[in-house]
Amino acid sequence: MTEIRPFRALRYDRADLSPVLVPPYDVITPEERERFWSSDPHHAIRLELTRSVSQEAETDYADVAETLADWTRDGVLTRDPEPGLYGLAQRYRGPDGVARERRGFFAALRLADYAERVVLPHERTMAGPKADRLKLLRATRANLSVIFLLYEDRDGVVDQALAEAFAGPTLSEGSDPAGVHDRLVRVTDATAIERVRAFMAERPVVIADGHHRYETALRYREETPNDPAAGFTLAYFANAFAQGSLLLPIHRVILKGQAPTPAAWRDLLPGWSSTELPVEGAEGIPALLEEHLEPLGARAAFVADDASGSVRLFTRDAEADGELAIRTLHREVIQGVFGLDDDAVRDGAVAFPKASLLAARDVREGRGSVALYVNPLTPDDVFRVTRAGELLPQKSTLFQPKLPSGLVFRSLEDPGA
Repeated sequence: MTEIRPFRALRYDRADLSPVLVPPYDVITPEERERFWSSDPHHAIRLELTRSVSQEAETDYADVAETLADWTRDGVLTRDPEPGLYGLAQRYRGPDGVARERRGFFAALRLADYAERVVLPHERTMAGPKADRLKLLRATRANLSVIFLLYEDRDGVVDQALAEAFAGPTLSEGSDPAGVHDRLVRVTDATAIERVRAFMAERPVVIADGHHRYETALRYREETPNDPAAGFTLAYFANAFAQGSLLLPIHRVILKGQAPTPAAWRDLLPGWSSTELPVEGAEGIPALLEEHLEPLGARAAFVADDASGSVRLFTRDAEADGELAIRTLHREVIQGVFGLDDDAVRDGAVAFPKASLLAARDVREGRGSVALYVNPLTPDDVFRVTRAGELLPQKSTLFQPKLPSGLVFRSLEDPGA
């Protein structure tokens, strides 16, 4: 099903990548953008974004194409002499303070339409980001940021195939802006590569991050039907069931709508039970969730926080048959209680903080009326939904750690790409 192949990476000719790595383009704030631009003349942000947000609408990214050509000519970037896979080991600490390492690999992925059920999406996309990324791809003819894909490997077959490469020499390494230590290795052993290719060929993959980039690559393939290199894109593959993979919740903050009174909550959620829990300030929220919400696991449950000095833990009295808790929350709470349908959510009526402490601070600082804290999905949830051809509500999953840009690039101009 999933067709991958080795490629000749275009990458930084330096051992320490710390000064040039950049977070995914869609999570960079305007303030971070300027700081990254000013930090190093060869920072990877110069291959991703304009210096200011105001320049994006008018740019055709010709300057990025020139920068890419200049850096390649001047030796800032080097192209490896033969195709390979590229292993990535990421050491990090999760919110629980536990040290973890996630291993995965980069490869060229043959593009497949969603209808083929090979590459499975799990969320909807928006037109604006795809138009911007298409301009960049047209100008540079290069994959400058990566699509993050998940596969199912409960027995660790791929890990075993790549073990020797990870035990070998390091190509480059560095700490990215999120504090994750990234270590890159090359995989050129033909037997190892064939084991990985054969394993991936038997199963689909799920997009964890990069829906807009993937759909942009599909569009570019349509525009250039006679270009074999455009039939592939740069992708990173991680085992969703490996111990080093972390799936976290993304919470919700209601921006358009008032906090219900206790009586209104009861009237609007007749099929739910609630418990009031005292809390002292935003800093007390993470521990409260760990004690009261996390043990409920996959049950339809959430905690509502209106910064009043206490929160309410809600649990649904009867489980919806086979329905994920996050869908129940959107249907019965975000839409049922606050009157916000999918269009309103996409138009900005709800914010999606990636940590409970951030959501708690938003409400207490007036950037929302109610925070809704949720439990994470499981990898099984994600694979079950995507295999059924369904989509999750917007911002349902947060896979950690994120993948920085700057580790490897793929040029479509290279015959070995």
